[in-house]
Amino acid sequence: MQNHNQDINNSQKADAEETARTDRSFDAIADHFEKKVYGGLKGDIRLAVLRRDIFEYSVQMSKTLGRPLRILDVGAGLAQIAIELATQGHTLVINDISANMLEKAKVSVDQNKGKLDITWYVCPYQELEEKLADKTEKFDLIMCHALLEWLAEPAAVMDFFDRHLTENGAISLCFYNPASFDYRNLIMGNFNLLDNTEYKADNNKSLTPNHPVAKEEVESWLEAHHYHTVLTSGLRV
Repeated sequence: MQNHNQDINNSQKADAEETARTDRSFDAIADHFEKKVYGGLKGDIRLAVLRRDIFEYSVQMSKTLGRPLRILDVGAGLAQIAIELATQGHTLVINDISANMLEKAKVSVDQNKGKLDITWYVCPYQELEEKLADKTEKFDLIMCHALLEWLAEPAAVMDFFDRHLTENGAISLCFYNPASFDYRNLIMGNFNLLDNTEYKADNNKSLTPNHPVAKEEVESWLEAHHYHTVLTSGLRV
């Protein structure tokens, strides 16, 4: 009986370890990520929408403050928008958990003829606070694009924003809406997937998050942390 109970406990422990959520890194599939997400029209449209919304706001904010902005891109990936903001004269801190992703981003910087004010940090965002030159450093704009859905505890990032955003600063959130999964599979007739609440994508190379955060949930976080939504854009391509 004792051995039997031990087997059950070990099995439960294994199940718990198997289902334990961790922050996702694309370090091993950086090439696949670059090609799949930004290698075609879909990626171009995504970047165009981000440019339209962020650049207009950053220009106005910089004009109001009378100086270039201090901007943090957390979970930056290829950091296209961040690099373009740096070319506009702003000071950038660019962070990602994946060294390979940031190496790809640095290639874009090397192709730029001007000197850009960029500091790079390869680490989980949770360790970034300790690595910043000033651990209480604050930013006028914090960008967090396509990161929430890959975090084990996405709501916790809101506390990080609170600590590192200036009093009148702004955050730019871009995240995967789980309604997209339902919409796509309805169109394709994959009703079996919609009925299967246990369905999970193959996380080795899949770029469909298994733990997306609903728009309503993110809105509740923003409200709880006293953020005011200035602009919202939806994208489905």
